[in-house]
Amino acid sequence: MKVNVGTIDRAARIIGGLALISLTLSHMIGVWGWIGVVPLATGLLRSCPAYSIFGVNTCGVERD
Repeated sequence: MKVNVGTIDRAARIIGGLALISLTLSHMIGVWGWIGVVPLATGLLRSCPAYSIFGVNTCGVERD
């Protein structure tokens, strides 16, 4: 997988994903909050398939 998620983008994805999952587990929002798994996974893996499709790269240095 090609790394295409930068540091700030990665932090925002992880924090946002964890927030959605936490809100779902505390029953503050419905089951749609499990969508937080997607930004959490892309943040942890540092690769976003949508970024690859559209040619976006928020990472300062291109790595393989």
